[in-house]
Amino acid sequence: MSDNGCGFPAPGLHSFLFKPMFTVGGFEFNKVMLLALMTTLVVVTFFYVAFGKAKLVPGKLQMMGEAGYDFVRRGIVYETMGKKDGEKYVPLMVSLFFFIWIMNIWSVIPLTQFPVSSIIAYPAVLAAVVYLVWVPLTFKKHGFVGGWKNITGFDNSLGPIKWLVSFIEFFSNLLVRPFTHAVRLFANMFAGHLMLVMFTVASWYLLNSWMIPAAGVSFVMTMAMILFELFVQAVQAYVFVLLACSYIQGALAEHH
Repeated sequence: MSDNGCGFPAPGLHSFLFKPMFTVGGFEFNKVMLLALMTTLVVVTFFYVAFGKAKLVPGKLQMMGEAGYDFVRRGIVYETMGKKDGEKYVPLMVSLFFFIWIMNIWSVIPLTQFPVSSIIAYPAVLAAVVYLVWVPLTFKKHGFVGGWKNITGFDNSLGPIKWLVSFIEFFSNLLVRPFTHAVRLFANMFAGHLMLVMFTVASWYLLNSWMIPAAGVSFVMTMAMILFELFVQAVQAYVFVLLACSYIQGALAEHH
Protein backbone atom coordinates (compact mmCIF):
# COMPACT_ATOMS: atom_id res chain seq x y z
CA MET A 1 0.00 0.00 0.00
CA SER A 2 1.15 3.53 -0.71
CA ASP A 3 1.14 6.38 1.76
CA ASN A 4 -2.03 7.87 0.25
CA GLY A 5 -4.02 4.73 1.10
CA CYS A 6 -5.25 4.03 -2.43
CA GLY A 7 -2.76 1.27 -3.13
CA PHE A 8 -1.30 2.99 -6.21
CA PRO A 9 2.50 2.40 -6.26
CA ALA A 10 3.45 5.92 -7.33
CA PRO A 11 6.86 6.17 -9.04
CA GLY A 12 9.51 8.36 -7.46
CA LEU A 13 13.21 8.49 -6.71
CA HIS A 14 13.10 4.83 -5.69
CA SER A 15 12.52 4.05 -9.39
CA PHE A 16 16.12 5.14 -10.03
CA LEU A 17 17.72 3.11 -7.25
CA PHE A 18 18.93 -0.43 -7.84
CA LYS A 19 20.31 -3.03 -5.49
CA PRO A 20 23.83 -4.27 -6.26
CA MET A 21 23.96 -7.30 -8.52
CA PHE A 22 27.24 -8.26 -6.87
CA THR A 23 30.04 -6.67 -4.86
CA VAL A 24 33.78 -7.03 -5.48
CA GLY A 25 36.19 -5.54 -2.94
CA GLY A 26 33.59 -3.08 -1.70
CA PHE A 27 32.71 -2.04 -5.27
CA GLU A 28 29.00 -2.50 -6.00
CA PHE A 29 27.98 -3.39 -9.54
CA ASN A 30 24.31 -2.69 -10.35
CA LYS A 31 21.93 -2.74 -13.30
CA VAL A 32 22.81 0.79 -14.47
CA MET A 33 26.51 -0.09 -14.64
CA LEU A 34 25.64 -3.24 -16.58
CA LEU A 35 23.65 -1.18 -19.10
CA ALA A 36 26.52 1.30 -19.44
CA LEU A 37 28.89 -1.59 -20.12
CA MET A 38 26.44 -3.09 -22.60
CA THR A 39 26.22 0.30 -24.32
CA THR A 40 29.97 0.32 -24.81
CA LEU A 41 29.93 -3.22 -26.18
CA VAL A 42 27.04 -2.45 -28.56
CA VAL A 43 28.68 0.68 -29.99
CA VAL A 44 32.16 -0.85 -30.32
CA THR A 45 30.85 -4.12 -31.77
CA PHE A 46 28.59 -2.38 -34.27
CA PHE A 47 31.29 -0.16 -35.71
CA TYR A 48 33.87 -2.94 -35.65
CA VAL A 49 31.59 -5.26 -37.60
CA ALA A 50 30.48 -2.44 -39.92
CA PHE A 51 33.96 -1.15 -40.74
CA GLY A 52 36.32 -3.94 -39.68
CA LYS A 53 36.33 -5.35 -43.19
CA ALA A 54 34.96 -2.43 -45.17
CA LYS A 55 34.13 -3.16 -48.80
CA LEU A 56 33.99 -0.93 -51.83
CA VAL A 57 30.40 -2.05 -52.31
CA PRO A 58 29.08 -1.87 -48.75
CA GLY A 59 26.72 -4.37 -47.22
CA LYS A 60 23.66 -3.38 -45.18
CA LEU A 61 25.52 -3.06 -41.88
CA GLN A 62 28.32 -1.04 -43.44
CA MET A 63 25.77 1.22 -45.11
CA MET A 64 24.08 1.81 -41.75
CA GLY A 65 27.42 2.57 -40.13
CA GLU A 66 28.42 4.95 -42.89
CA ALA A 67 25.04 6.70 -42.73
CA GLY A 68 25.34 7.20 -38.97
CA TYR A 69 28.96 8.33 -39.16
CA ASP A 70 28.22 10.70 -42.03
CA PHE A 71 25.20 12.16 -40.23
CA VAL A 72 27.32 13.21 -37.27
CA ARG A 73 30.26 14.29 -39.41
CA ARG A 74 28.37 16.39 -41.93
CA GLY A 75 25.18 17.22 -40.04
CA ILE A 76 26.77 18.27 -36.76
CA VAL A 77 30.57 18.62 -36.84
CA TYR A 78 31.01 20.22 -40.27
CA GLU A 79 27.97 22.44 -39.79
CA THR A 80 29.29 23.72 -36.47
CA MET A 81 33.07 23.72 -36.84
CA GLY A 82 33.67 23.52 -40.56
CA LYS A 83 35.47 20.71 -42.37
CA LYS A 84 39.02 21.95 -41.76
CA ASP A 85 38.78 22.37 -37.99
CA GLY A 86 36.19 19.70 -37.36
CA GLU A 87 37.62 16.66 -39.15
CA LYS A 88 39.95 15.61 -36.31
CA TYR A 89 37.08 15.71 -33.80
CA VAL A 90 34.68 13.56 -35.83
CA PRO A 91 35.63 10.24 -34.13
CA LEU A 92 35.05 11.76 -30.67
CA MET A 93 31.69 13.25 -31.65
CA VAL A 94 30.52 10.05 -33.36
CA SER A 95 31.45 8.08 -30.22
CA LEU A 96 29.63 10.54 -27.96
CA PHE A 97 26.51 10.60 -30.14
CA PHE A 98 26.04 6.85 -30.39
CA PHE A 99 27.09 6.17 -26.80
CA ILE A 100 24.51 8.66 -25.51
CA TRP A 101 21.82 7.50 -27.92
CA ILE A 102 22.19 3.85 -26.93
CA MET A 103 22.31 4.77 -23.22
CA ASN A 104 19.01 6.58 -23.71
CA ILE A 105 17.30 3.97 -25.82
CA TRP A 106 17.55 1.25 -23.16
CA SER A 107 14.50 2.88 -21.54
CA VAL A 108 12.16 1.48 -24.21
CA ILE A 109 13.80 -1.92 -24.59
CA PRO A 110 11.92 -4.75 -22.84
CA LEU A 111 13.61 -6.12 -19.70
CA THR A 112 16.19 -3.30 -19.51
CA GLN A 113 13.67 -0.41 -19.49
CA PHE A 114 15.97 2.19 -17.98
CA PRO A 115 17.87 5.13 -19.52
CA VAL A 116 21.44 5.21 -18.20
CA SER A 117 21.56 8.98 -18.78
CA SER A 118 18.91 9.48 -16.09
CA ILE A 119 21.67 8.87 -13.53
CA ILE A 120 23.54 12.18 -13.30
CA ALA A 121 26.99 10.55 -12.95
CA TYR A 122 27.02 9.42 -16.59
CA PRO A 123 26.12 12.75 -18.26
CA ALA A 124 28.51 14.45 -15.80
CA VAL A 125 31.44 12.28 -16.90
CA LEU A 126 30.67 12.86 -20.58
CA ALA A 127 30.39 16.61 -20.00
CA ALA A 128 33.73 16.47 -18.16
CA VAL A 129 35.32 14.76 -21.16
CA VAL A 130 34.16 17.59 -23.42
CA TYR A 131 35.28 20.15 -20.83
CA LEU A 132 38.76 18.61 -20.69
CA VAL A 133 38.97 18.87 -24.46
CA TRP A 134 37.92 22.46 -25.09
CA VAL A 135 39.53 24.18 -22.06
CA PRO A 136 43.11 22.97 -22.68
CA LEU A 137 42.54 23.47 -26.42
CA THR A 138 41.71 27.12 -25.75
CA PHE A 139 45.10 27.76 -24.12
CA LYS A 140 46.94 25.64 -26.67
CA LYS A 141 45.43 27.67 -29.50
CA HIS A 142 45.72 31.16 -28.00
CA GLY A 143 48.40 30.92 -25.34
CA PHE A 144 47.96 31.71 -21.65
CA VAL A 145 46.85 35.35 -21.97
CA GLY A 146 44.91 34.84 -25.17
CA GLY A 147 43.21 31.78 -23.69
CA TRP A 148 41.87 33.76 -20.75
CA LYS A 149 40.70 36.49 -23.10
CA ASN A 150 38.87 33.88 -25.16
CA ILE A 151 37.20 32.37 -22.09
CA THR A 152 36.32 35.64 -20.36
CA GLY A 153 35.54 37.70 -23.47
CA PHE A 154 37.81 40.45 -22.16
CA ASP A 155 37.56 43.47 -24.47
CA ASN A 156 38.96 46.95 -23.74
CA SER A 157 36.41 48.50 -26.06
CA LEU A 158 33.69 47.71 -23.52
CA GLY A 159 35.05 50.43 -21.25
CA PRO A 160 34.19 50.37 -17.52
CA ILE A 161 31.97 47.30 -17.76
CA LYS A 162 34.68 45.11 -19.26
CA TRP A 163 35.52 43.61 -15.84
CA LEU A 164 31.88 42.82 -15.10
CA VAL A 165 31.43 41.20 -18.52
CA SER A 166 34.65 39.21 -18.05
CA PHE A 167 33.52 37.95 -14.63
CA ILE A 168 30.13 36.88 -16.01
CA GLU A 169 31.74 35.13 -18.99
CA PHE A 170 34.28 33.42 -16.74
CA PHE A 171 31.54 32.17 -14.42
CA SER A 172 29.33 31.12 -17.33
CA ASN A 173 31.97 29.35 -19.40
CA LEU A 174 34.06 27.58 -16.78
CA LEU A 175 31.43 26.81 -14.13
CA VAL A 176 27.90 26.98 -15.53
CA ARG A 177 28.58 25.53 -18.99
CA PRO A 178 29.71 22.03 -17.93
CA PHE A 179 26.92 21.89 -15.34
CA THR A 180 24.16 22.73 -17.84
CA HIS A 181 25.74 20.47 -20.46
CA ALA A 182 25.32 17.49 -18.13
CA VAL A 183 22.02 18.47 -16.51
CA ARG A 184 20.23 19.09 -19.82
CA LEU A 185 20.73 15.46 -20.82
CA PHE A 186 20.11 14.09 -17.33
CA ALA A 187 16.92 16.09 -16.67
CA ASN A 188 15.25 15.13 -19.95
CA MET A 189 15.97 11.43 -19.50
CA PHE A 190 15.00 11.53 -15.82
CA ALA A 191 11.65 13.21 -16.52
CA GLY A 192 10.92 11.00 -19.52
CA HIS A 193 11.55 7.80 -17.59
CA LEU A 194 9.44 9.00 -14.68
CA MET A 195 6.51 9.67 -17.04
CA LEU A 196 6.87 6.28 -18.71
CA VAL A 197 6.93 4.50 -15.36
CA MET A 198 3.91 6.45 -14.16
CA PHE A 199 1.71 5.60 -17.17
CA THR A 200 2.91 1.99 -17.27
CA VAL A 201 2.19 1.41 -13.59
CA ALA A 202 -1.12 3.26 -13.89
CA SER A 203 -2.21 1.03 -16.77
CA TRP A 204 -1.52 -2.11 -14.73
CA TYR A 205 -3.12 -0.67 -11.59
CA LEU A 206 -6.29 0.41 -13.37
CA LEU A 207 -6.53 -2.88 -15.26
CA ASN A 208 -6.76 -4.67 -11.93
CA SER A 209 -9.63 -2.50 -10.72
CA TRP A 210 -13.11 -1.59 -11.90
CA MET A 211 -11.67 1.28 -14.03
CA ILE A 212 -10.71 -0.88 -17.01
CA PRO A 213 -11.66 1.81 -19.62
CA ALA A 214 -9.28 4.21 -17.89
CA ALA A 215 -6.58 1.55 -18.14
CA GLY A 216 -7.05 1.60 -21.92
CA VAL A 217 -6.54 5.35 -22.00
CA SER A 218 -3.44 5.04 -19.83
CA PHE A 219 -2.08 2.31 -22.12
CA VAL A 220 -2.56 4.53 -25.17
CA MET A 221 -0.73 7.31 -23.35
CA THR A 222 2.08 4.87 -22.55
CA MET A 223 2.47 4.02 -26.24
CA ALA A 224 2.44 7.71 -27.14
CA MET A 225 5.07 8.41 -24.49
CA ILE A 226 7.29 5.63 -25.85
CA LEU A 227 7.14 7.12 -29.35
CA PHE A 228 7.84 10.57 -27.97
CA GLU A 229 10.74 9.24 -25.89
CA LEU A 230 12.29 7.65 -28.99
CA PHE A 231 12.33 11.11 -30.55
CA VAL A 232 13.65 12.82 -27.41
CA GLN A 233 16.40 10.23 -26.96
CA ALA A 234 17.85 10.97 -30.39
CA VAL A 235 17.40 14.72 -29.97
CA GLN A 236 19.25 14.74 -26.65
CA ALA A 237 22.20 12.89 -28.17
CA TYR A 238 22.17 15.39 -31.04
CA VAL A 239 22.00 18.42 -28.73
CA PHE A 240 24.79 17.14 -26.47
CA VAL A 241 27.15 16.65 -29.42
CA LEU A 242 26.06 19.92 -31.03
CA LEU A 243 26.96 21.81 -27.84
CA ALA A 244 30.28 19.94 -27.59
CA CYS A 245 31.14 21.03 -31.13
CA SER A 246 30.08 24.57 -30.32
CA TYR A 247 32.38 24.69 -27.29
CA ILE A 248 35.35 23.38 -29.28
CA GLN A 249 34.62 25.79 -32.12
CA GLY A 250 34.61 28.63 -29.59
CA ALA A 251 37.98 27.45 -28.27
CA LEU A 252 39.42 27.61 -31.78
CA ALA A 253 37.86 30.94 -32.71
CA GLU A 254 40.03 34.03 -32.84
CA HIS A 255 39.38 36.52 -30.04
CA HIS A 256 38.39 39.98 -31.21
